[in-house]
Amino acid sequence: MTHAARAMMVGVSDDRPPEENTVEPAVETAQPPKRLPILLIVAAVLLGLDLLTKTIAVARLTPQHPVHLIGDVVRFTLVRNPGAAFSMATGMTWLLTLIAAAVVFGVIRIARRLRSLWWAVGLGMVLGGALGNLIDRLFRAPGPLQGHVVDFISVGWWPVFNVADSSIVCGAILLVALTVFGFEPDGSRTGRGDEKSEAAGEVQA
Repeated sequence: MTHAARAMMVGVSDDRPPEENTVEPAVETAQPPKRLPILLIVAAVLLGLDLLTKTIAVARLTPQHPVHLIGDVVRFTLVRNPGAAFSMATGMTWLLTLIAAAVVFGVIRIARRLRSLWWAVGLGMVLGGALGNLIDRLFRAPGPLQGHVVDFISVGWWPVFNVADSSIVCGAILLVALTVFGFEPDGSRTGRGDEKSEAAGEVQA
């Protein structure tokens, strides 16, 4: 090989750019939107309905003079309840007031990471009902923390109750059902990831 050929080979350079880092950024999984507005709307509607119906009951009903709607099965009868829902724990009004306040605080704390629609509905029902009865205990006679809750709905043998009681119970039932079936407040579902992993393992095998 001639000296000129060697010089040409030495002068040849590889102008190809170095391989770039081809690591792709992690793809973020789309998350459901936060459901706090739905929770607040449900709570506000039920709270408003509870306060409205209690105001009408106090203005229109007289104790010991029930209004019969369907015979003796369904009627409106005014009762001042110092206890919990459905007239339970009547001698622990102050403690029930503190429990109601704790429930309100707990619901608000969970709401920060809430992404499940049905959890928002259930918690909104519990929050609206808890606030409705809490307002009675704080502002009705005989005084703060000792106020008696207004109950006026009587169905058959069931203890007299109000809209707030119904809201709390129905919301709690919904939350228990969601928990049993694995639906989490953040919108995920317990067990779905395990099922997908097992299915992938079976395919690879």
